[in-house]
Amino acid sequence: MPSMSIYVVSDLHGATDALTKAVPQGSTLLLLGDLINFLDYTSMSGILTEVFSLEAVEEVVRLRTSGRVLEAREVMNKRALGREEEVRSEMGKRIREQYEKVFAALPDPTYFILGNVDQPRITQSLAESTKAAIDADGRVIDLEGERFGFIGGALPTPLQVAGEISEEALTAKVEGLGQVDVLCSHIPPAVPELCYDTRAQKSERGSEDLLCYIEEAQPQRAYFGHVHQPLLSSVVIGRTQCINVGYFRATGRAFPHLKPDSKGG
Repeated sequence: MPSMSIYVVSDLHGATDALTKAVPQGSTLLLLGDLINFLDYTSMSGILTEVFSLEAVEEVVRLRTSGRVLEAREVMNKRALGREEEVRSEMGKRIREQYEKVFAALPDPTYFILGNVDQPRITQSLAESTKAAIDADGRVIDLEGERFGFIGGALPTPLQVAGEISEEALTAKVEGLGQVDVLCSHIPPAVPELCYDTRAQKSERGSEDLLCYIEEAQPQRAYFGHVHQPLLSSVVIGRTQCINVGYFRATGRAFPHLKPDSKGG
């Protein structure tokens, strides 16, 4: 099998050391969102455990995984009571530091979109000052003779996190794509088997617009992430192979993009 020049990663969550090892020098990286690590549920590491006590974060995780999102938010509010400004400052500092580390580690070129945990204002300023990183959201980019379309963001949930966008905004981006060979998004199309997380034992929000686009436009590939432990990591819709490229922080593996006519494609 020939060496691949395009690699796809989603859900980096701050794993910059692994990224450097996983993407060969001289390759193009497609980075599909969730760049920083607010909280790794497995290792209980991340920004939240740096700002709040481990006990508080464990309670938040327990409530979130049982679907009690509003109660989890109230726990965090109570823990921040009386030191709101300190918490905002510490969170902001750590978020900025993680993004700076991520952008410094990106290979040249990297085409990126954002996920639900990402902070658009910070990433925009860093991308503007980093030659290697290209914000591809809503764009169609020609790479090695193929048209790659990029759709960033996640649909609204009770978590109300910074990287969520309205359904109307996502629809507009999908409608503006036109025909592409490869569709890249953070969230999956609304296929139940692709949206169900077996560890969390719940379904994440997939996109009906992405599903309709795939059914009608039939790109060769549709890459995405967001669901860390999906029931199925790949399905075929018509002639489109839909692939969850993996929870990179856990796997440390970058997905090699193969053209459909390549051996093994």
